[in-house]
Amino acid sequence: MHNDAHRKAAEQHELAAHAHRTAAEHNEKGEGEKGSWHADRAMEYSDHAYKLAKEAHAKSDQIVVL
Repeated sequence: MHNDAHRKAAEQHELAAHAHRTAAEHNEKGEGEKGSWHADRAMEYSDHAYKLAKEAHAKSDQIVVL
């Protein structure tokens, strides 16, 4: 169960990284509006990843080894 939570957080981190790279590419081309749009998406993905990672970490602390 907790591995799934970590996987979902990692997926969001990957989406954020991709959106950051895309934003940078648009900014380098002078396409500021497109860059800003992708930067906003990157922030949303990053925020979601952070929340998922916190939840996954909290669940990991609750696991009891038998």
